[in-house]
Amino acid sequence: MARTASRISLTIPADGGTLAADLSLPPQPDGLVVFCHGSGSNRFSPRNRRVAERLERGGLATLLCDLERNSEATNGRTLASLPPLQKRLLRVLDWTAQQDDLNDLPLGLFGSSTGAALALVAAAERPGRVQAVVSRGGRPDLVFQRLAEVRCPVLLLVGEHDVDVLELNAWAAGQLQVRNQLVVIPQASHLFSEPGCLDAVAEQSYTWLMEQFRQGRFGTADDL
Repeated sequence: MARTASRISLTIPADGGTLAADLSLPPQPDGLVVFCHGSGSNRFSPRNRRVAERLERGGLATLLCDLERNSEATNGRTLASLPPLQKRLLRVLDWTAQQDDLNDLPLGLFGSSTGAALALVAAAERPGRVQAVVSRGGRPDLVFQRLAEVRCPVLLLVGEHDVDVLELNAWAAGQLQVRNQLVVIPQASHLFSEPGCLDAVAEQSYTWLMEQFRQGRFGTADDL
């Protein structure tokens, strides 16, 4: 049965100011998923929102936040532009650990495109906090030097027709030292805009996250 989530708009303190965020909290959530958007996107991304809605219906809390401020360029991310965003994402994760209604929840990260690179680094930096990562059309190659440091399971979702990104994700799967799964979504391009493709992403993500959260809660994380 779907659970109705309460929706809260808030700000999270970060270096040099605050980050706008939207928190959806269903009753008795089974976990929390923080979304890491891609370059040029924000917390209003219709694709991420659609995935978040599926997770919320299944009983997961979601947090979508703007890692880039309005005054910052959004014409693409480079290796040089990632560290400040990585620092802000870590601040968001640390903030969740300080909230009474969030700190005991299993935590997963959902990263899109370049946001997946941020999610993977955050998982490496907070191994005791992050229990799962989902990458949608991700760019793990941007943080290749950190892949072996990730300590939680990783789901890599790539569109069948996103050939270059598929190759990069196949390579990344071989570099990860944890349980991971590369799932190719049939007929999908990079934005998963084809009919049914984004729904497939949402279902795969929900199933994967719930599996990892349940394993973590029942003490089988050492088997990952």
